[in-house]
Amino acid sequence: MSADAGVRSGEAARPTGPAKAKHSLASRLVEGVSGGLVRVFLIVVGLFWLVPTIGLLLASLRSPEDIAASGWWKVFTEPSQITFDSYSKLLENDDITSSLLNTVWITVPATLLVVIIGSLAGYAFAWMEFPGRDWWFLGVVGLLVVPVQVALIPIAELFGKIGIFGSVLGVVLFHVGFGLPFAVFLLRNFFAEIPRELLEAARLDGAGELRLFFRVVMPLGAPAIASLGIFQFLWVWNDMLVALIFSDSGSQPITVALQTQVRQFGNNIDVLAPGAFISMVVPLAVFFAFQRQFVSGVMAGAVK
Repeated sequence: MSADAGVRSGEAARPTGPAKAKHSLASRLVEGVSGGLVRVFLIVVGLFWLVPTIGLLLASLRSPEDIAASGWWKVFTEPSQITFDSYSKLLENDDITSSLLNTVWITVPATLLVVIIGSLAGYAFAWMEFPGRDWWFLGVVGLLVVPVQVALIPIAELFGKIGIFGSVLGVVLFHVGFGLPFAVFLLRNFFAEIPRELLEAARLDGAGELRLFFRVVMPLGAPAIASLGIFQFLWVWNDMLVALIFSDSGSQPITVALQTQVRQFGNNIDVLAPGAFISMVVPLAVFFAFQRQFVSGVMAGAVK
């Protein structure tokens, strides 16, 4: 009885504070900034980031006379300026159309070869035992620090001797050679995080290395492979340095063709604007099409 009375008296003597502590001004400001204000700020930044793309699109839909007379924002007050004549002229320009096809012939094989070879090599470095595996992998990692400019002249001489300098094949092989070190490094580290028990169970069921790779490793590594494919596609599609050196007039991609158009004419905006927009919108479309896989691959790499 006395103990219960002491507890009750202690509880009665304990000061009763407010049910909810008052937040200070600084904490309320932090909560406000971390909430709606940040979202508004990010939306504004995103809109500013899209302004050049929107401006280029509207410029490609105007006539050269309207472009010379006023800015692209004039379309909002005079929608009648919108026309598709520039895109019609673009399709009639053999240099631009052939360069767009060359860009596809360069980008697609360079991306697929890097993804396929990099995936196989990454799996081999992660889960297969062979002599000098770690030293070979260190050599691959060392190739990541080699700048492209160092290899331009030696590889140009090599391609000239074997007869592929100035061809689409030469540009593709250069991109594949410099894309593989990063691909092997990225995929090897991702594949190494796959549980060993899963692979051992597949081996006990009779799966060989190739079947194990295609049935188990590839599905689990799809986010990382998709991220690599997006990176490689963007690098090759937007490249101009390698294409400027290793391609000729018959194999040049869209980046070199647009640069040549600017240098030769300078005022043919009716061809340059739609060509530049198409050159820019294709990588954006690829990125947004595989955005979910790209984010999954980045987040998975961050967690691991």
